[in-house]
Amino acid sequence: MIHVILTTHGPMAESMLASARMVYGDLPHIFPVMLTEASGIADFREAFNEVLHLASNQADGVLVLCDLQSGTPWNIACYHAFNPETTPPMAVLGGVNFPMLLLSDEITSLNDVNQAAATLLEQAGASLVMARQSETQQSDDY
Repeated sequence: MIHVILTTHGPMAESMLASARMVYGDLPHIFPVMLTEASGIADFREAFNEVLHLASNQADGVLVLCDLQSGTPWNIACYHAFNPETTPPMAVLGGVNFPMLLLSDEITSLNDVNQAAATLLEQAGASLVMARQSETQQSDDY
């Protein structure tokens, strides 16, 4: 089973998770952790370590979804992901978006966290679209 840590600058992780629960209900495989203005890097590192310990329980791997590459959440996640002593194995993706978070529900049954990350990255990429005017009438039912 793959568990997911959702980590962001500010409250976006909790907000995205609350929105995802509106769509899918309970998502026990997702663990949010946020870097806040009030907490420094040391406090975030401690909070991340605690969440990682929780997310690792009974998991074959932990996938970390970060808001952006090279920020504090990314750097701390990568520190753990590339540490050979970290168990279970970890993978880190940057650029989390709402479809990616929802799609994470579909990779939880996998056992290989790197395969889960690749699958999620491929599926989430397909969710990025540009609106184009259509010749057909669109229904008011969205």
